[in-house]
Amino acid sequence: MPLLQLILVAALQGLTEFLPVSSSAHLILLPKLSGMADQGLAIDVAVHVGTLVAVTIYFWREVSMGLAGIPRMLTGRIDTPGARLAFLLLIATVPVILVGLILKVTGAMEAMRSVALIGWTMIIFGIVLWICDRYGAQGRTTPDWTLRDAVILGLWQAVALIPGTSRSGATISGARALGYDRESSARISMLMSIPTIVASGVLLGADVIQNPDPGILRDGAIAAGFACIAALIALSLMMRLLRSVSFTPYVMYRMILGAILLIIAYS
Repeated sequence: MPLLQLILVAALQGLTEFLPVSSSAHLILLPKLSGMADQGLAIDVAVHVGTLVAVTIYFWREVSMGLAGIPRMLTGRIDTPGARLAFLLLIATVPVILVGLILKVTGAMEAMRSVALIGWTMIIFGIVLWICDRYGAQGRTTPDWTLRDAVILGLWQAVALIPGTSRSGATISGARALGYDRESSARISMLMSIPTIVASGVLLGADVIQNPDPGILRDGAIAAGFACIAALIALSLMMRLLRSVSFTPYVMYRMILGAILLIIAYS
């Protein structure tokens, strides 16, 4: 694959994975609208690995705490902050794994990769994000996360398997609707992304391993590296901006892109 396309795919994935604008939609649209060849499953897995490394680095304090709590969680002891975090992340990940498997087995995922559908979901879930952010309370923070909230946000995350919805956009909307402040909503959403990306990588990686291509390893390493850098930049900027700016700029972007896609789809 040409180096320029690798960098473009990696940057697109890295910049949009954690912003509420749908990275999967942008990766689907890139070959459809640019005329470039589809980057392929192996590169998709590689850029997801890159973003996983980025979010792990950025939230290393919480990640290390959750990892340290896994042994206690596995023995049924949810009595430390780390064990509690690991347990809640596990619960929040179950719905997206189950729904994802169903969509993959039935082939429904491929059927949803249309420009028109992405255009509609961009607009509809952009409006949902705006409503939740505009009218949601801001009295709760990350330590207030409960089992009930983990289940609810897990369902929001499963809905985001529809292309154009945005995993981060859906979970941030859900967290804002539950009364979490903007920064905590984003933090919970980003932490939820870690086991979800791991599960997605395992699912997609299984297909790649079955059809190995030694020549793709170099391209994958390059794509993963650039995706990691782009994701770190996006994460840093978003978390800083949320201290003074709402999610409205992302809503506006979604509305404009959604309108353009609908014009293209129905023209």
